[in-house]
Amino acid sequence: MSRPEARSVRAFLWSRLRRDSRVAFRVLAWTAVESLPALLAGRLVAAAVDSGFLNDAPLVGMMWLGALAAASAIGAYGAKSALSQSAALVEPLRDALVSHTVELSLRQATTGGRWRQDLSGVARLTRQVEVVREAAGSLLLVVCRFSFAFIGVCIGTLTLDPVAAVLIFSPVILTIGCYALSLRTVARTQLRSIVATETLAQEAWELSAGLRDIAACGAEDLAFRQLETAALENARAEELLARLNALRTIALGLGGWLPLVLILLWARWGTVGTSAGTVLGVLTYVVQNLRPAVQALVQALGTTGIRLFVTLGRLLEEPGSDDRVIPPPSPTRRRTEAGEPPAHELDISLRKVSFSYSVGGNNVLEDVDIHVSAGEHLTVVGPSGIGKSTLASLIAGTLGPTRGSVVLDGTDLRDIPPERQAVLRTYLPQEAYVFTGTLRENLIYLCDGEVSDDQLDRAVRDIGLDNLLDRAGGYKGLLRPEDLSAGERQLIALARAHLSPARLIILDEATCHLDPAAEARAERALQQRPGTLVVVAHRISSALTADRVIVMDGTCVRLGSHEEMLSESMLYRDLVGLWGPTAGPA
Repeated sequence: MSRPEARSVRAFLWSRLRRDSRVAFRVLAWTAVESLPALLAGRLVAAAVDSGFLNDAPLVGMMWLGALAAASAIGAYGAKSALSQSAALVEPLRDALVSHTVELSLRQATTGGRWRQDLSGVARLTRQVEVVREAAGSLLLVVCRFSFAFIGVCIGTLTLDPVAAVLIFSPVILTIGCYALSLRTVARTQLRSIVATETLAQEAWELSAGLRDIAACGAEDLAFRQLETAALENARAEELLARLNALRTIALGLGGWLPLVLILLWARWGTVGTSAGTVLGVLTYVVQNLRPAVQALVQALGTTGIRLFVTLGRLLEEPGSDDRVIPPPSPTRRRTEAGEPPAHELDISLRKVSFSYSVGGNNVLEDVDIHVSAGEHLTVVGPSGIGKSTLASLIAGTLGPTRGSVVLDGTDLRDIPPERQAVLRTYLPQEAYVFTGTLRENLIYLCDGEVSDDQLDRAVRDIGLDNLLDRAGGYKGLLRPEDLSAGERQLIALARAHLSPARLIILDEATCHLDPAAEARAERALQQRPGTLVVVAHRISSALTADRVIVMDGTCVRLGSHEEMLSESMLYRDLVGLWGPTAGPA
């Protein structure tokens, strides 16, 4: 945690204490009552031993122990009252943090800013605010209890034997002071661990959201390296944090147990003229009061305190302080091999292809045997859930067949390197991939070499991106996915495919968020583009304009022209009647 952040946290907590100063004073008062046994325990034990049991007056000894029991009962009542008062202090703190978090999130939403697009505003409200509430209440009580217990034990021990007091408090003060100085380093490491965990979660979320795009583009190695980098940083931060937390064990040993060892040595060699009651009283102060208080303080500072300061620092952090423009992935991995012929058409063969999502499970596709000629426009139709997307994924290579083979230009798809597959085909799923960057960077993402403005203008005009181009302020305008509608993201992906060198384009309901006119315009532009086109249909218009249609009915797959399917397939006739000329499937 940086010094400005630490000052911000301290200022916030101090302002809350001043605002609720009366409640804070009541917490202190009841904690003082709770610490009454810490002040009296050693004195009462010493009196019970010296003036009672060792003086042949057991009733007197029992009387002093009864006084200790009464003090303990009063202390228990004080602990109960202190706990309830601390709740009255931290609940307004939670309400203030909730209001602060909601205000910042709404401010960003209304101003179009970008603040942790992994929905961290929700995480702040549901998790981090509760962490602060629990940690603040716990740390407040622990610090107050230690302070009063330390003062009580100090006074009580000094009244019994000043030498013993020096032996007790010297290692305690030295240990706590050194440990407190190390907390800043521990806090920075804790923050590093939190940020590394958030980064790893963000990377995993982004990669999981784009798995099909990653596989379709042959970017598995790059995606793995990005995730591996985040995972290694998270592991390093956790390892360093574990090493620093070992300081807590050392502090517990020195501050909790060393005073006891010194007192035992003092009892053996340095207690000439000291009564047995005094020795037992000093040991009572150390074992019953001081050591538990030191242990609770060190553990609270090392865990609860660090969590409080780091988490509160994150909550008070102004949005935009770590906004990043994510650079587009380098297109160099999609460049064609040297000397590749400029062919734009590619034929596809599925040879006895069967596919199941689990070993021994039912086949989604079985013995599919079809051939798509180079340059052909093919549309896939069928009921929802019948396997259309599975078929498209098999052709794209994002899924491998359980049995049989998918062949592109005479080569089994499994024998084509991923980077070569990325050049051959482009696969567009329903959820279009758009990254934070300029419109130009998004459009030329799959292109090889330089792309002129004339080429961009033609793609924008053909696909229908004119309005978005104007709104972005040209090709250099910055786009953020969260600022775009689902339809606009699909249009960008379609224009990207139009500009790409791919010889095969596969649309898996990639126009489902477009209206019929926009969908027809985009598909017409891709049909006129040189290359092979496979479309998982969202509307019957796609089938009406295709060269041939695949009708999927269970594991049975029929292939033919629109007219042939009307005469041969009852399912196709039903779908045509159900969809109508422009409507999508019901």
